[in-house]
Amino acid sequence: MKVRSLKQDKYNVITLGCSKNLVDSEVLMGQLQANDRQVVHDSEKDDANIIIVNTCGFIDNAKQESIDTILRYADAKEAGAIDKLYVTGCLSQRYKDSLEAEIPQVDAYFGTLELPQLLKTLEADYKHELIGERLLTTPKHYAYFKIAEGCNRPCSFCAIPLMRGKHVDRPIDSLVKEATRLANMGTKELILIAQDLTYYGLQHYGERKLAELLQRLSDVNGIEWIRMQYAYPSQFPMDALDVMVERENICKYLDMPLQHISDNMLKTMRRGISKRRTLELVDTIRQRVPDIALRTTLIAGHPGETQQDFEEMYRWVEESRFDRLGIFTYSHEENTHSHTLVDDVPEEVKQERADIIMELQQGISMEMNEAKVGNTYKVLFDRKESGYFVGRTQYDSPEVDNEVLVPADSTYVRLGDFANVKITSSTDFDLYGEVVTNNYAPVEQEASSLHL
Repeated sequence: MKVRSLKQDKYNVITLGCSKNLVDSEVLMGQLQANDRQVVHDSEKDDANIIIVNTCGFIDNAKQESIDTILRYADAKEAGAIDKLYVTGCLSQRYKDSLEAEIPQVDAYFGTLELPQLLKTLEADYKHELIGERLLTTPKHYAYFKIAEGCNRPCSFCAIPLMRGKHVDRPIDSLVKEATRLANMGTKELILIAQDLTYYGLQHYGERKLAELLQRLSDVNGIEWIRMQYAYPSQFPMDALDVMVERENICKYLDMPLQHISDNMLKTMRRGISKRRTLELVDTIRQRVPDIALRTTLIAGHPGETQQDFEEMYRWVEESRFDRLGIFTYSHEENTHSHTLVDDVPEEVKQERADIIMELQQGISMEMNEAKVGNTYKVLFDRKESGYFVGRTQYDSPEVDNEVLVPADSTYVRLGDFANVKITSSTDFDLYGEVVTNNYAPVEQEASSLHL
């Protein structure tokens, strides 16, 4: 067995799953750093002796990835390559007893709301004064901004309430304080996330407060973009759209998972909204914010989905022409209402239906991108890669949406800054362009090269 030399502990936090998990990891890392612990995120180096895996338990593929990751580090522990292994997050919350029995090499398992207990096990103090503070893992110019935890929605297919609990709001003043702190650190874009943004305010204030929160965050000096993700369609707060129109720093972008369109499936999924109301909602949003980019996600192959239901969804996607769209194949999750139904759509049919929808969306995206050629957009640049500076317009969220690529051999932009870019060509999911106006003159390129 490998013998380790005595030295300071180094923690490697591994994050799996969604951006909400990422924020949880950032908070954990902030607490560890405040306790004078050396901590890294998703490091591929083998120099950390304590591993903390923040798991995802959303669907089968995510659960398998989490289990595979735990097993890999369990093997490393048995080989003496690491000293301690801890597991937290959604999978641990949902399957703690089974995991303890199946993978006993893990030193301790923790649920989604057990950060103080995890820190105590690590002999670190939980510093209440740091609530809202965290160690960013994203580029400093944008940050995921969690405004609430948990979910009260009764969707039949979803296990999130089992892992995250009931909806709990974060107070507006606390969020404004965090946004101000992030802005002072150089953050320019806040990406608002929650299991359900549109429910915000009901738990803490007794009424929906998303519009007021947007106004308050919009007033924070230094925040140039505010983006909304994960909005639930039923009882959508229309006053949030008014704020979007009034405030220039609120992106004309909305991520609203609609899941399906046929009344048969919407009822089976317990979505609390009909086809007619869904169509009216999308139409109203587009009327009130004409240049909005709408992103949605769908599910293929939920129990009871007939070929007719699928064809109805296909026609709707074809007619609605969403700016961005993703689709999941249905995962039969234990302890959900859908799990009581027969999983009657074969896996190959689920995948075939998902592929057909994505092929349709690829064509729609291609046509929409071709229409942007010749136009000029404000672009925030995230990284340099393969000879291009890569950025996004207000209509695109990191990692999941379209990107704007500018050749690095003919133009210089500083990462984390905005520039106006004229689009010169396009593909199905990318735009190519040239910088029209830039805050930084070429003479600054050499002096600023460390930002690349």
